[in-house]
Parts: sequence; structure tokens; C-alpha cells
Amino acid sequence: MPANDPIETGNRSEVSSSGGWKRDRLPSWLRMPLASSASGHSTAGALQQRSLHTICEEARCPNRNHCWSRGTATFLVLGDRCTRSCPFCSVRGGPVSPPDPDEPRRVAEAAVELGLQHVVVTSVNRDDLPDQGSGHFVRCIEQLRDRIPGVKVEVLTPDFRGREADIDRVIDARPDVFNHNIETVPSLYLKTRPGARYQRSLDLLSRVAAAGEPAEGRPRMWAKSGLMLGLGESPEEVQSLLEDLYRAGVRIVTIGQYLQPDRDSLPVVEYVHPDQFEQWREIGEQIGFSMVFSGPFVRSSYMADTQVPLS
Repeated sequence: MPANDPIETGNRSEVSSSGGWKRDRLPSWLRMPLASSASGHSTAGALQQRSLHTICEEARCPNRNHCWSRGTATFLVLGDRCTRSCPFCSVRGGPVSPPDPDEPRRVAEAAVELGLQHVVVTSVNRDDLPDQGSGHFVRCIEQLRDRIPGVKVEVLTPDFRGREADIDRVIDARPDVFNHNIETVPSLYLKTRPGARYQRSLDLLSRVAAAGEPAEGRPRMWAKSGLMLGLGESPEEVQSLLEDLYRAGVRIVTIGQYLQPDRDSLPVVEYVHPDQFEQWREIGEQIGFSMVFSGPFVRSSYMADTQVPLS
């Protein structure tokens, strides 16, 4: 962090003496009016009709009404139960079901009905599957491209436990954007992502970036990642993380505020002021990222169609 450009701390949430949390009043910049529209209801209907899940609902995203009013959604495949239970996430753990082989077709059908030209597909962790769910991602990509000419496909994948064959399976399907969220700084991994490893995620992103370079007849596959602020990270740690991502070859990065989705999840340590997010955007651009999206409500797939560089 440049010594002459400090990033000050913001409002900190209250923690009870017993070590629990009490929900504090959100700062003014985090109060979002609820939006509802006919297109939002249409989006919900297209998903419900096909028994599809979205990360918008499962992760209780604060942007879901806005996205649905634009006719967009991020499809959550491979079920709504996760084989890991990251303390920051509201997606439930517990018994998982076998993959639904018809789900990729239904995802593509819903995308056609919604008129999507940029589709984001993500999944829960499926450490129980021999291929970690990578083959399911490939089938989703294939179905989308078969049904929507010129569609841009973005995948937001788990770490596949670092298994190169599974990572390469998705790489070979050539999504337009391959996203894997680093989520937080290394010192907070044990607390926030006990089933993951910081270096494993960096290695995955580096592999994606190396394979994503454009070649004759083959467009670039962008490597993308995202992180949350407000979990107790220091400015120096965030700076170091961004530099790690850039060295790994990531060129699109999203930075947003962590918001506690339910009382059983990790408490917010700090509500970061919008001015600080703007400073992080400027720092990311100085580091060299092609696209930096930084703000309290920024999420990795929020308005993802606007997050892809033109070249």
C-alpha cells in the first residue's frame, strides 16, 4: 500500500462480549430499496418452471431483485446443497443428490426464454463426485452454445480440489470467462474457507490464465476472480492479494462488501465505505487489471455482461 495513500478503516459491526453477534443497523450506503417488476416475476417463473436454482436466492444476494428485473440470473447447478460448509456462505451443507443429467438442457432452455446473451453458471462444491462436477459444467456450456448462437458463457467454479484433469476439462470447453473466487486474504482462510487453500486457488487461476491466451481462430478466455472486504483483512493484505491475482494472470477482478447472510454465518467486522472501494478500484487499475469492479454491492456475477473487456 503506498504510504501516502492510506485506506482508513470504516464502521465496525458490534460483537457481543459472549463472542456472538448482534445485528447492527446498516450504514446508509448499504440500504437498497427493494425492486420488483414484471420482468423480475418472469425471470422467477422461468426458473421455477424448470426446477432450477440460482445463487441469487441460495446466497441471499442483495442484488437479486435488480438482476431479475433486468431478466438475468446466475444459474446454480449440481443441487442446492454443498459438500463444504464455508462459514461466510448461506448455501446449505448436508446430504447431496446425484447430478441431474437433464439440468444442462433446462438451463439452456431458461436462458433462451429469458433472451440471455451472457450466461453465468456456477455450482456448489461437489467433492463427492469423481470429476468434482467438472463434466456438468462442460455439458452446460455445450447446451448453451447449441441453443443460443453467439452466446457468451461465464463459469464460476469451485476449486475442484486442485485436480488438474478436472480443471482442464472445463478449460477445454473454452468458456468466455473462467471465474474462480479467491474470496479473502490468506490469513482468514482457516476462518472463512476451511475446506479451501489460498495457493490452490491461485494455482487454478494461473492454469486458466495460461490456457486462456488467444491464438489463431481461438479468442481469449478471460481469467476472473473476486474477493470480499469486511471480514477483518488489513489494507496491506488486500494489496498483496491483488498483486498475487495479477501475477497469476487474472485480468478481471471484483471487490465487494461481505454481508452476513444469516445469524449462523460469520459476523461482519467492518462496513467499508464506498470511498474506500473507489480507492481499491484505482489501485487495481494501477496494478494493471483490465477490469476492476469495486463497490459495496459488487458481486462476482452481478451485471457480469458488463464486466468483460472489449479486447
